[in-house]
Amino acid sequence: MKQWYEELFENFAQTYDAEEFTKGTIGECDFIEKESNHDKAIKILDIGCGTGRHSIELSKRGYSVIGIDLSESQLEHAKEKASTQSLKIDFQKHDARNPHFSNEFDLAIMLCEGGFSLMETDEMNFLILKNAANALKSNGKLIFTTLNGLFPLFHSVKDFLAAEKKDGVAAYKDNTFNLMTFRDHNITEIIDDSGNKKSLKCNERFYVPSEITWLLKSLNFKTIDILGAKLGAFSRNDKLTTDDFEMLVVAEK
Repeated sequence: MKQWYEELFENFAQTYDAEEFTKGTIGECDFIEKESNHDKAIKILDIGCGTGRHSIELSKRGYSVIGIDLSESQLEHAKEKASTQSLKIDFQKHDARNPHFSNEFDLAIMLCEGGFSLMETDEMNFLILKNAANALKSNGKLIFTTLNGLFPLFHSVKDFLAAEKKDGVAAYKDNTFNLMTFRDHNITEIIDDSGNKKSLKCNERFYVPSEITWLLKSLNFKTIDILGAKLGAFSRNDKLTTDDFEMLVVAEK
């Protein structure tokens, strides 16, 4: 039986690219470049690359990128977009829970819940972090975003998602937040690229900063910075607050 995140991304590539949260690519890549000291010699792994928006933008800027994702539909769209721009990007179908790379990359990115926090168990989420860590060279860096567990302690996830709703994209209802598991359960309704309506029972894991720090320390990251994640405007000046729906994590080995 397919999990909700597998069903969600079937035939959903063009509609996905219309989502509001995909509009921050340029600014997010600016931050990635700054964190990489604008070194074009580095090798980047884009985990949960989806339709390839970060891979494509970084490739346009002269970086070598491999993008991996679980969804064939998303990857096909990524390849089409790269091809129309004459970009040579290696997009591969992989499950981020399974190890595929070892000591190969200078930087791994995992943005917009690219796999991590979507899995149905904490153990699976940890495997994604572990494999990301293993893919990095000894002094490599990991940049990712994840859902901020401090947010639902002070705010309603349901109200936040309702306020973010735009015409023609995903809608969320029946949200319930479980304080024992820090998971938000909801019904996500989408219309796929063929115009079919889908209703999916979803659940996503929110993480508090101390959990992320502990998980990354256990994977031998030496420096861990956790920041607020502002759409399209990632910055080390943004301290994480309870008002941030997502957190931005920058970890170095």
